[in-house]
Order: sequence, then C-alpha cells, then structure tokens
Amino acid sequence: MVNIVLVEPKIAPNTGTIGRLCVNMGAKLHLIEPLGFEISDSRLKRAGLDYWHKLAPTIWPSLEDFLGAHGHERLWLATTKTEKPWFEADYRPGDWLLFGSETTGLPESLREAYTDRCITIPMTPEGRSLNISISVGIVAYEAVRQNFETFKGLM
Repeated sequence: MVNIVLVEPKIAPNTGTIGRLCVNMGAKLHLIEPLGFEISDSRLKRAGLDYWHKLAPTIWPSLEDFLGAHGHERLWLATTKTEKPWFEADYRPGDWLLFGSETTGLPESLREAYTDRCITIPMTPEGRSLNISISVGIVAYEAVRQNFETFKGLM
C-alpha cells in the first residue's frame, strides 16, 4: 500500500506501535539508523504485540543510503514546519511517508530538498507536536482513504 519511513526513531514502543499499524494496513516499514533502541528491545515487541514477527522492516544504515535508493520516488515528509495539511496531498499506492525522530523531527536539509512534498497535521497554538504513532496513523490512513479500492484488494 505505502511505505512508512522512520528517520532515526528514538522510542521503542512508538516504533512497535507503528509496526503493528503497518501489518494491519499492508504497509512496509523502513527504519533509518541510528536507532534509539535495539531491534530486540522487549518494549518494541510488547508494543507490536504478536505482529512484529510478520513485519520484516528494512533497516537503512543512513538517510543518505535511503535517499540514494529511493530519493527519486514519491516522498511525503511529515513536519510541523510547513503549512500544507496532510489531507491535501495526492497519495498513491507505493508512496513513501517519512517521519522524523521524536526529539528532532526531519532534518532541515531534507525538508529543503523536498519543500513541495512537506505536509503537516494542523494543531492549536497550545500544542507543538503529536506522538509519532498518532501522526503516522493519521497520515497513513488518509493514504488508505484516497486509495481504498487498492487497499480493499489487500484484505
């Protein structure tokens, strides 16, 4: 359906929850190192429940390696540093949805390279960010909504 890319994720339970989401929606998970945890972390597996063994995430040694392989494809960058709402993006099966680490977000250089592909989830002034698991769910299921006929074929 889509590819979920976590750039330098730091918190194992968030990644476990996102992995569980990926299995349930037919998405492929990509993790870009360095990770803030070990793949064998019990908190990761506990959050992913019995889904983690079905996931088979791709681990990339660096953002540069990932971009060398997929930087020419349809990337969507989730960030608080843009004005375009996530629901205005035109998602297609096979798109790549990128999310930055829980502490720093996506690198500025990446956002500048793909300015037209940056999307955001609007929030009130009192908030500064959402949990990454929630953000991935919001954006990924908009991609499902826009491509529901394809998604139904996975069920």
